Amino acid sequence: MSIAPYIKEIGRGKQGARNLSREQAADLWGRLLEGGVTDLEVGAFCIAMRVKGETDQEMAGFLDATHARMPKFEADAPVVVIPSYNGARKLPVLTPLLAALLAREGLSVLVHGMASEDRRVFPQEMFAMLGMAVLESPRRLMAGEAVFVPTVVLNQGLHRLLEVRRVIGLRNPAHAMVKLMNPVVGKSLLVTSYTHPEYLESMGATFQLLHTNALLLRGTEGEAVADLRRHPRMDAFIDGKHILVQEAQPGSLSGVPELPPSIDAATTVTYTKRMLSGELAVPESIARQVRHILDLCRQL
Repeated sequence: MSIAPYIKEIGRGKQGARNLSREQAADLWGRLLEGGVTDLEVGAFCIAMRVKGETDQEMAGFLDATHARMPKFEADAPVVVIPSYNGARKLPVLTPLLAALLAREGLSVLVHGMASEDRRVFPQEMFAMLGMAVLESPRRLMAGEAVFVPTVVLNQGLHRLLEVRRVIGLRNPAHAMVKLMNPVVGKSLLVTSYTHPEYLESMGATFQLLHTNALLLRGTEGEAVADLRRHPRMDAFIDGKHILVQEAQPGSLSGVPELPPSIDAATTVTYTKRMLSGELAVPESIARQVRHILDLCRQL
């Protein structure tokens, strides 16, 4: 079914574009996910939204449509959900380390993600190399277990929208939406990140609207793990109510583990194993993030 009437509303330029209601956004996004839309319309939608920007009501509608079309995961313990869609550009991607540390504390951890560009190192293969499950279909999660779920397992239409970036070179609402997405039924905490300060406000507004449980930080190159060199600001939302967990601390931390010589998957896995074994100390910024997550999970 054509989405041309929606493109007419959102494609009028920065000043003339009209925002969609939550219900309209859910209908539009549902059509995109179900695949009955031409490539031309998908491209027009992505460019129009890139110019206009998303409102919290639109993002809530996108999430409504996505959650209605994806499998749900259940677990024996509170689940920490970590979106992983940015990968590594200059620093090692330590999302698998964060997941492993949380699983050690008895939590279930679900990381979902995919590679949507070629110039970064993404952590999916690292999970398998570290002995963590990469799921090909939904199943119940166990306490003390960390798993990786490729986006295509959650929804093929969403995978397609994320892949548009390879064609047009620009992000679209799917890249923002996946950082708010939670496929878990039951007690869970979303641990997610933003790349630019304005997203702290927009993501926070969506969490408040949807009564989300979340920890939000400016992570490492877009990944939801604290920069190993410094303490970032962290904001929490419990049932949508905002809590400032910690302020950003200026300067670098002392005692930062020596960085590996490369950020490729194999080297990063070796680096991660050294920290998990105790050969290298876990950076204090990440250890503190783990403590914050454990405290928030006790409040669920």
